[in-house]
Amino acid sequence: MTKHRAGLTAAAILAATTVMLTGCGGGSGSSAAGKGPAEITFWGWAAGYDKSVALWNKAHPDVHVKYQAITNGGAGGYDKMLTAAKAGNAPCLAQIGYETFASFLAAGALKDVSAYVKQDRAQFPDWVWNNVGVDGKAYGVPVDTAPMAMFYRADLFAKAHIAVPKTWDDFATAAAKVKAADPAARIMNAPSDPYLYAGFAWQAGAPWFGAEHDAWSVSFDSPANSKVAAYWQGLTDKGLLTSYPAFDATLYSAWNKGSVWAEVGPVWSASLIRDNAAASAGKWAVAPMPRWAGSDAVGNSGGSATAVTKDCAHPKEATDFALWMSTDSGSVSNLISAAAILPASKSGLASPALDAPQSYYGGRRIYQLFRTEAAKVDDNWTWGPIMATSATSLGDGLGKVHTRKGTYQDALDGAQRSTVSALKSQGFSVSK
Repeated sequence: MTKHRAGLTAAAILAATTVMLTGCGGGSGSSAAGKGPAEITFWGWAAGYDKSVALWNKAHPDVHVKYQAITNGGAGGYDKMLTAAKAGNAPCLAQIGYETFASFLAAGALKDVSAYVKQDRAQFPDWVWNNVGVDGKAYGVPVDTAPMAMFYRADLFAKAHIAVPKTWDDFATAAAKVKAADPAARIMNAPSDPYLYAGFAWQAGAPWFGAEHDAWSVSFDSPANSKVAAYWQGLTDKGLLTSYPAFDATLYSAWNKGSVWAEVGPVWSASLIRDNAAASAGKWAVAPMPRWAGSDAVGNSGGSATAVTKDCAHPKEATDFALWMSTDSGSVSNLISAAAILPASKSGLASPALDAPQSYYGGRRIYQLFRTEAAKVDDNWTWGPIMATSATSLGDGLGKVHTRKGTYQDALDGAQRSTVSALKSQGFSVSK
């Protein structure tokens, strides 16, 4: 099975996948009929997945799910999955982030399970389904979403008499006030991770990809994206942001010491801050993501699905489990507690587990805010089929901003060029 076919386009993904699936079967999801329960193997890495699997197995003796923890997708797990798919022995189920789903579709690695989720589509918002398939077809079941909000040091904002910003103009004003109140402090670390930066573009209605007729469009360099770039460039040029590497101990230390006062990030930032800034426990609060004038849209940065692979011999049973994992109250409560997820399902969002006070955040019920904000995520976003290439290029460019070797616009222009070039070299049609 080749990874891409000559002439493969956005509209052709479904056709290519169908061809590649013909004759495929067996794999690690197979079991002999009449010789015990259906055996389904599930590869993933998120905390708590093993416990949800155990809950399922206890209540469903006819379908046994075997969970195997693998390396995080971006750290090698996805390569392992794709290699197994090429060899025809992929697991029946795989944890795949939304940002990577199109890449697996383009590789023909997933199975269409639309017929098995038809009766359950209403349990999830439409925009979430758009992340696990194309043209209304589904190749897996959503697990979680990652709407963004503003985490901030409530004690420091109050002491400096700085109002929590409601708009991005307010945020720029607050950034200047933070620096004035403490010349050694800054309001936030500059966004240098490409997927975090995607959340800001997402909120602003500045998509990176589109699919029309038989071609992909690429728009990193659109006016809407330039607007977002100009905003962050302005704060950078005024010296109002720190420039620590993303997910680095130096940033965590700055959160602890109070030299970085806020983080505009996705729901999973709650556990990131909690687990890496213990000394500032009880001092953090959460507010809605600052808005662009005239809009109430929220960005999203993360989220994943339980995908059904082409090698799955029991796609209906696999899909039944995936739907159960994302909607069953016991499973959802477990995942909220263990993995700090925000459920994608509507029933999951109603879980009382999201109402629990969080001791690190001073007893505040912070997940209630994310429950509300999830409904405001802009639904006009499409991930491209070669995000590893796009993200690497964008990340390299963002990393040059604070060494004065490049600008945010340079980073977007570089991502535009490298993405279009890679798409064409791999046989995709590109309209821009």
